[in-house]
Amino acid sequence: MTLDEIRELIQLVSETGVAELEVQRGENRVRIRRSFATEVNAIAVPDQQPAVKTHAAPAAATVKPAPEPAPTEKELITVKSPIVGTFYESPSPGSPPFVRAGETVQPGKVLCIIESMKLMNEIESDIAGVVVSRLVPNGQPVEYGEALFAIRPL
Repeated sequence: MTLDEIRELIQLVSETGVAELEVQRGENRVRIRRSFATEVNAIAVPDQQPAVKTHAAPAAATVKPAPEPAPTEKELITVKSPIVGTFYESPSPGSPPFVRAGETVQPGKVLCIIESMKLMNEIESDIAGVVVSRLVPNGQPVEYGEALFAIRPL
């Protein structure tokens, strides 16, 4: 895949507002993920080729390998979204959130709701631990596999 083709894909993502796009040709694969600060990240994964930097207007774009987790993140467990939908921190508007940072949770504790196709799906903790942080703003769309919470196991 050429640099011009990657630039065209970045432009397409910028213009359409698509959250993520992945294209594979043979052994070469490019994933372009849009962040919410209008920055576009493109990750080339063609058997560990060197990183390439490029720019597209109006958003900045960088082709780079996936970041390595920080050493302190290795001890944290991330709760990931099992479905595509909208993240809600509480059962209804005005209600307190299911969990807050610093709170201890047990397996089966409801952490949030993901609304998908008009169905409210409760997302429960699989482990006992302390909620370190909520990684998604309330009311934001989430993708399958997107990290929702960071929990430090007990």
